[in-house]
Amino acid sequence: MKDLYASLGVSKGASQSEIKSAYRKLAKKYHPDANPGDDKVADRFKEVSAAYNILGDETLRAKYDRGEIDENGQEKFAHGFSGGGARRSSGGFHEASGGFAGADDLFSEIFGNFRRGGARSRATKGRDRTFAIDVSFKEAAIGGTRRLTLGEGGKTLDVKIPAGITDGKQIRLKGQGEPGISGGPAGDILINVSVKPDDLFQRDGRNIILELPVSVPEAVLGAKVEVPTVEGLVNLKIPAGSNTGTTLRLKGKGVGAKGSSDRGDQLVRLKVVLPEKPDAEFQDWISKWSEEHQYDARSKFGRKA
Repeated sequence: MKDLYASLGVSKGASQSEIKSAYRKLAKKYHPDANPGDDKVADRFKEVSAAYNILGDETLRAKYDRGEIDENGQEKFAHGFSGGGARRSSGGFHEASGGFAGADDLFSEIFGNFRRGGARSRATKGRDRTFAIDVSFKEAAIGGTRRLTLGEGGKTLDVKIPAGITDGKQIRLKGQGEPGISGGPAGDILINVSVKPDDLFQRDGRNIILELPVSVPEAVLGAKVEVPTVEGLVNLKIPAGSNTGTTLRLKGKGVGAKGSSDRGDQLVRLKVVLPEKPDAEFQDWISKWSEEHQYDARSKFGRKA
């Protein structure tokens, strides 16, 4: 931490009135309420508040000037506190026992938050923290769990991905953000969710659409084939005489919903696929077959007058 006088922008010979005035000005400028979501400004606010907690108290200021305490208020020498001096608080800051208005109390004065019986600083909710996460199509459909590392001493949180979440939605973890100010509640963690597209599946509400290629023999004669779902392979019966566009339903293999055990369905749309390489024997057979089995594949289009 830099020199406390420099933090407040005053000289070492500044009067207590000048120190108080400098702090009032900086506290208004850098207060989190006036700068929501700005981490750098929040850090600056903490810095000037810490500086005023020491320099605003004549006893602590004198100890700091003599080198007996450092910028955090920690003792450098084994001197005891004299009567009317300061006592240590749990966070390394100090508050006076003899009438000094510390940063929190002065805060209340600045923003007009007085209560009967004395001034107290306003309880303010801590800042929210925002993260982004990419989830697979499968995770979005049926839910899952991801571990989020906050980057503070390796702290991690297990984040539940709710079934049925859609791209662009936000997950809120209440009370997991920055600590509140002056007894206010902690902020939240906000996780912006992006759902990655899938090579096989598409979503239609709570249903999942899959286009399934089938061979000519499978379509004509019928077959039992393996079909991918978001939970793995399942067997599906292809009825004889199926065509491109025929849609079969896998009940309960679709998208889940938050707070419900019910799921949508998977709709399997068949697509009849010819052999990749031309087959002379197949073409010859089709040619002979079609001579006696003519049909109009575009009859639904109608005829122009």
